[in-house]
Amino acid sequence: MSTSIDNFLHLCAPGVQALQPYLPGKPVAELEREYGIRNAVKLASNENPFGPSPLALAAAKEVLPDLSRYPEGSGYLLVERLAEKHQLEPSCITLGNGSNDVLDIIARVFLTPDHEAVFSQHAFAVYPIAVQAVGATARIAPAHDGRHGAAYGHDLAAMLELIGPATRLVFIANPNNPTGTWLGSDELEQFIAALPAHVMVVIDEAYFEYVEQADYPDTSTWLARFPNLIVTRTFSKAYGLAGLRIGYALSHPDVAGLLNRVRQPFNVNSVAQAAALAALDDVDYLQQCIMFNREGMTQLVTGFETLGLSYIKSVGNFVAVDTGRSGADVFTALLQKGVIVRPVANYGMPGHLRVTVGRSEENARFLGALELVLRD
Repeated sequence: MSTSIDNFLHLCAPGVQALQPYLPGKPVAELEREYGIRNAVKLASNENPFGPSPLALAAAKEVLPDLSRYPEGSGYLLVERLAEKHQLEPSCITLGNGSNDVLDIIARVFLTPDHEAVFSQHAFAVYPIAVQAVGATARIAPAHDGRHGAAYGHDLAAMLELIGPATRLVFIANPNNPTGTWLGSDELEQFIAALPAHVMVVIDEAYFEYVEQADYPDTSTWLARFPNLIVTRTFSKAYGLAGLRIGYALSHPDVAGLLNRVRQPFNVNSVAQAAALAALDDVDYLQQCIMFNREGMTQLVTGFETLGLSYIKSVGNFVAVDTGRSGADVFTALLQKGVIVRPVANYGMPGHLRVTVGRSEENARFLGALELVLRD
């Protein structure tokens, strides 16, 4: 039988037919193979450059002999610990294989081809993927242009205007990736309060632990007032467990019950559960990583200012810098110098690069390479 991509394309779901997959940051090993480079630096994927806590590593190692067994399907111990941390009932929690998994579950529960989802320009790339995969319609609000709000940030008034009878989901990343912009407590609370009852709002707080602004809200404390609110968190960023893929959602128990209907059995492995439990207890290590991130951010933005480059003020563990030229070209030139960052043209920011805050020596390596590239 003769086959081609067209033969299979017409068989797949309509939303998948035109879907472009998410492209992760370039791995160090791949770069070193391609360019014959050693000791490359990766500042592309917003990972914690200091890795997981020693307690998390020890806990992960302890459960390795039991890898022939399926993990605890309900994640009982971790769910109980998260409930204690957030002062919620365990029935409010949904575990995911990373918070991306939770975002996908939410889309599959609440969206159909008859429904719409609203999110902002320059928002996290997983939102349009999750929406399109289920055949729903994405309504994208223009971001602030800098005149009435932080440039590149979420314009909540513009998002509210897109809400209609068919809207079922609103996605808001706070802080947002890749811009690093954030929303304060009052404006975000007023936005959620203004939503009609048929609209679920997802507040994606993947970078929550890094934010130190006084007016930055912990929206998990709002769940009792807003039953249509879902908050997502992850262990991939500040906790340094990206390789184990573990995240979770907090919501009204009835909402969590729906999400858990769709959640795959054993979606969070036993090593991830053990490491996450231990990571939650290592508060000192987490605070140390946050301090180093603050220092590293200062190092990067000071370097940008010295080079005469503008950047978007960020409260995460990354910053988007305007190269003043094709970001893709600068990205490629940096690869040749053994430095991996993230071009963000797919976010509508063709001149910017997103740079993860690394260790001091990694930041210095990047800034030195960037200066050389911009001189050419």
